[in-house]
Amino acid sequence: MKNFVVKTIANAGALAVAVWLLDKITLTGDSTAKKAGTLIVVALVFGLVNFLVKPIVKVLTFPLFILTLGLITLVVNALMLLLTSWVCGKLQLSFHVEGFWTAVVGGLIVSVVSWALHMVLPDED
Repeated sequence: MKNFVVKTIANAGALAVAVWLLDKITLTGDSTAKKAGTLIVVALVFGLVNFLVKPIVKVLTFPLFILTLGLITLVVNALMLLLTSWVCGKLQLSFHVEGFWTAVVGGLIVSVVSWALHMVLPDED
């Protein structure tokens, strides 16, 4: 359970950095507390998308992983971020990613920041 909470917090922090750095990734809310709550829910959705959809996409695109020496990972991460944005729109959450190239840069930011936070935060269960 502790590992789940740590990963959710790391995803929320990584998404917050992406929202802060990129103008076309938006998170709106009336107050800071509402934005933080929305960010936690978006992090949960992002974690669920990465848990359920990303392995299937990786298996289906395995030849492209070999062909591009893993660079297709940037595209897969961007698609997961766009899918998260779409799901959040359906759930009436105020998180939106505008455009594929914004998603590519946002996915790169989320990956790097999430990796750094996982290195700092405790990982045991």
